[in-house]
Amino acid sequence: MKPIAVDLPYPKTENLCPDIRTAKILSRAYGGPHSELGAILQYVYHSYFFEKLCDKKTAEIMIGIALTEMEHLEILGKLILDLGADPVYAINCMPFEYSFYSAKSVTYSKTPQKMLLDNISGEMLAISDYTKMINEICNEQVTAVLSRIKLDEELHVLVLKERLKEITEC
Repeated sequence: MKPIAVDLPYPKTENLCPDIRTAKILSRAYGGPHSELGAILQYVYHSYFFEKLCDKKTAEIMIGIALTEMEHLEILGKLILDLGADPVYAINCMPFEYSFYSAKSVTYSKTPQKMLLDNISGEMLAISDYTKMINEICNEQVTAVLSRIKLDEELHVLVLKERLKEITEC
């Protein structure tokens, strides 16, 4: 199984100076309600149902996207750490105060079209969130990484819409 990602490298980040403000902004995508962590959980959950429905192709798409979201989680976690914050699965509200991750934002839909629609919606929200973060962050190294991650999220929308179209036409 291979990740579903754009065939471009992620930009390198070297010699980042501590920047707690930027780390706090990144924490939304890392461990917030609609984060990479939540996306991973949702895609894996949905893959089980597609397997049960004997839809191996869609189950593999779910896992392929989940693998990419895992890579995003790793990249963001390392960035947060390099920026001087603790990469806990939470939104960093203050220096030592966190709003910890909860799986209540994961959609637990079970029908094929609804699962795909929920995932498309999640990817669209991620694209919007990454756009906002890019506009909030002044560090060009960090925004380059976020822009690259955003390309993967846009690819995921295309893949999911295509699969929804295929399933709907059957």
